[in-house]
Formats: sequence, C-alpha cells, structure tokens
Amino acid sequence: MKSKVPIIIGIGFAVYTVFVAIAVTNYEPTIADMDWEDRQAHNQGALTQLSLGQHIETVRSKLGAADFSEAKTSDDKKMLVLFYRTHHGKSDGKTTKDECTPLLFVDDHLVAWGPDTYKQYLDAKLTI
Repeated sequence: MKSKVPIIIGIGFAVYTVFVAIAVTNYEPTIADMDWEDRQAHNQGALTQLSLGQHIETVRSKLGAADFSEAKTSDDKKMLVLFYRTHHGKSDGKTTKDECTPLLFVDDHLVAWGPDTYKQYLDAKLTI
C-alpha cells in the first residue's frame, strides 16, 4: 500500500503557494504602512492631484496623517498648516520640516501649498 503522505504534502504546498501568490499580488499597503521612501514618492504624486478649495478630509484621505502640524486663528479664521514629507534631506533617521511640503488650510479648505506656504502662515496675525 502506497503512503498518501507525499500527496497530502504536495496538496498543502500547492494551496500555500496559491495563497501566497494571491496575497502578494493583491496587497496594497496603507500610507501608514509605507516606509519613508515609498511614502515620500506617494506624497509627491498625491500633491499633483490637489486642488485649491479641497476639504481637509479629502486631502487627508489622499495623503494620510501629516508628519507635522501647526494651527492658529487669524481674523476669526481657523488656520492649519500640515507638513507632508516630499523630499530627502540628510540621512539621520528623522523627518524634519525642511524635508516636507506645507499645506495651508483656512476654515478646513486648502488655500496654498508649496515652498512659500509656511511663510504665509507665519505672517498671518494671531488673533484670540
């Protein structure tokens, strides 16, 4: 009588191989799961899809959690600047603001992004 062990092992291996192939081809990492290089590339691409006036939740759904944020009120308007990593500075293992692109929101709508945006935010007079 022949042993069925090799057949069972072969079937198990085939099932495992199919499972791994499906998992690998269908896996989409979330933004939070990406390493810094992948996230940086993702953010660069996502920034090209932004439009002025977009709601903050729409932007967050495209870019995920910001690396840094600051907020204040100016002339009774809520201002929020979110920083997203978009370029590499020095290899120190830490993301810094100079490696990020700032996005400025006023009353939860995107009004500016790019190199001069943070200066616009800083220049706005703080009101309480």
